[in-house]
Amino acid sequence: MRFYFGPNHYQTLKKFENLSLEKLIPLGWGIFGWVNRFLVIPTFNFLNSFSLNYGIIILILTIMVRIILLPLTYGSFKSQAKMKVLGPEMNEIKEKYGSDPMKLQQENMALYKRAGVNPFGGCIPGLLQMPILIAMFRFFPASIELRQQSFLWAHDLSTYDSIFDFGFHIPWYGDHVSLFTLLMTVSTLIYTKMNMQMTAATNPQMKWMMYLMPILFLGFFNSYSAGLSYYYFLSNVFGFGQQFLFKAFVDEDKIHAQIQENKKKPVKKSSFQARLEQMAKEKAAQSPKKR
Repeated sequence: MRFYFGPNHYQTLKKFENLSLEKLIPLGWGIFGWVNRFLVIPTFNFLNSFSLNYGIIILILTIMVRIILLPLTYGSFKSQAKMKVLGPEMNEIKEKYGSDPMKLQQENMALYKRAGVNPFGGCIPGLLQMPILIAMFRFFPASIELRQQSFLWAHDLSTYDSIFDFGFHIPWYGDHVSLFTLLMTVSTLIYTKMNMQMTAATNPQMKWMMYLMPILFLGFFNSYSAGLSYYYFLSNVFGFGQQFLFKAFVDEDKIHAQIQENKKKPVKKSSFQARLEQMAKEKAAQSPKKR
């Protein structure tokens, strides 16, 4: 039998060839583990080689991740701007066909087609960013480098940064106040509000859920790694900056003019849209018979 006594450090464990000890570190399954092994950990180790404070390393890491995701973030913002421009027309369609879900869906799809807008364009970039967000969720709690490393008011970035202890336990929340988690939650709510201004007209039923999730995370992250909450907080702050930057480059009037031009072009129906229309016709033909 062979025993290993030493730090639970990915690079150290990986040096023991053919033993696969590095698999003991929970970096996430599938693509999340790949992102950590081939992107996050090499970048983190490179920054660590400069002997910087780990709070500064997380700051630089956040900036680098935001730069990598910049094209996706910009694409999502531009798609949301297009949906916002279409908001008034979509509201008119809803008022006219709100009692007929099938017809409402057909008219909305026809509007998207004429305008040259992908209704899922704002969601796809967000989904592509998820592997990095979830990879970070697994990386920080598993990083032994953060053990007993202080930054600002946090005495240990590997655990929660309590600024006040209640002396008793509150269900769901805990027995203390983690300031980084609080900042992360507040910034997430503000970030959500900014995005809601772009999408509320098209997805009003999702509004309450988008605000509820950060509140739920408040209790979950309160006892989690301060380094993780700090990273998410920084990511939100840089997200604010990107939003203001995008607004300076995305002209909604120009987008509206382009959409109006797209509407003048002949539209070829997709097979999916043709099937939807055929289903609607069959449903309409069957309705008088049922009466």
